[in-house]
Amino acid sequence: MFEFEGNSQGHLMVGGMDTMDLVRQYGTPLWVYDETMIRRRCREYMENFRQHWPDFRIIFAGKAFLCKAMCRLIMQEGLCLDVVSGGELHTALQAGFPADRIWFHGNNKTAPEIEMALKAGVERIVVDSFNELALVERVAESLHEVARVQLRITPGIKPSTHSYISTGQIDSKFGFSIAHDIARDAVLRAHTSNRIELKGLHCHIGSQIYELESFAVAARMMVEFMQGLARDHGVTFEELNMGGGLGIRYLAGDQPPSVAAYVQRLTDAVRTAWGTETPLPRLMVEPGRSLVGETGITLYRVGTVKEIPTIRTYIAVDGGMNDNPRVALYQAKYQAVLANKYTAKADETVSISGRCCETGDMLVWDASLPAVDEGDVVALFSTGAYHHSMASNYNRLPRPPVVFVSDGHATIVVEGETYDDLVRHDRVPAHLAAEAPPSAAARR
Repeated sequence: MFEFEGNSQGHLMVGGMDTMDLVRQYGTPLWVYDETMIRRRCREYMENFRQHWPDFRIIFAGKAFLCKAMCRLIMQEGLCLDVVSGGELHTALQAGFPADRIWFHGNNKTAPEIEMALKAGVERIVVDSFNELALVERVAESLHEVARVQLRITPGIKPSTHSYISTGQIDSKFGFSIAHDIARDAVLRAHTSNRIELKGLHCHIGSQIYELESFAVAARMMVEFMQGLARDHGVTFEELNMGGGLGIRYLAGDQPPSVAAYVQRLTDAVRTAWGTETPLPRLMVEPGRSLVGETGITLYRVGTVKEIPTIRTYIAVDGGMNDNPRVALYQAKYQAVLANKYTAKADETVSISGRCCETGDMLVWDASLPAVDEGDVVALFSTGAYHHSMASNYNRLPRPPVVFVSDGHATIVVEGETYDDLVRHDRVPAHLAAEAPPSAAARR
């Protein structure tokens, strides 16, 4: 089950705080993260890898959830950071995150982004295509730099997950495919460049994966590919980056693998495939969702309750697809509770809708809850990954604040937007600034 408990008042508790106190202080919608739980997840990865591999890096996938406070937290916990845009890189640098612990990903990096990364001194640029390889060379040449890179390889594995978050198959916008010798040609091209220092290979087969054998198969394929390049072309690598993708619990009945089981299965597969050759590569993984997903909840206030006799009861909350697009994008499923009636018996079936002007703006279909009244507070579990980072201003709705809670204390880490923020970058050109309405002729 989920790691949150109720108090004597029957309210949901997070990080030692009554969620009703959080709602009174910060309003709704509200993203809440248990900081202690995030740190525990970070340490779980670090400690398990220390037990199973001599030289490793844990690289947090910033796309899951990134703000300056999160950068500082993972820096304190000894993790590295994966960014996929100039904006994410800028956030990390503004937070004081060390550039030599940053991996820069993305399938279509721009020349200014690559220049920004090289000037900052990022640890690795993960190159995704032949065009990008040439672009990195040109930018490095202009700066008189040598770019330290990993090449992203697609091994041809399609795990059991939603097609939108499956990335390791041959038909993918990401990376160099092992099929048709494309990846081999990319390696040889990078290896002979005087502006590229090829440090290792990267692969990421997808997200929200429960089958550990998928990771093991990918690891064996990557090691076989690396050793074939060493044998046939004399190209050796220091690093193997196996990406992320470990699934989490979204519903009470979900049973994702533990971090310990994942790390043991992955390291066993790499070690067995590597054989007696020495030294072992530096092994890297890039957890995102499995670090922060279950550490976050979202709190909403119930507005309308609409009963359609013999069909369905809808309860509408003050958020929706603007702060959680995953239901509309992936048909994602969530566990909902009433935060102010957390310990009450669930004896009604309702469907939770958002407030956006879309029929598809639904958060949970057929949730089992106690009797729901206007003003109740709904909590959705496991909203720590790909919610804040994917949120929008659709319908000109301000994005909610983000709060970290720990040991009974709450701290704002991202301020909520205001209506003024929504129009801050709007501009009215002179020809539209006139107060008089256009003439009938102009309207025609």
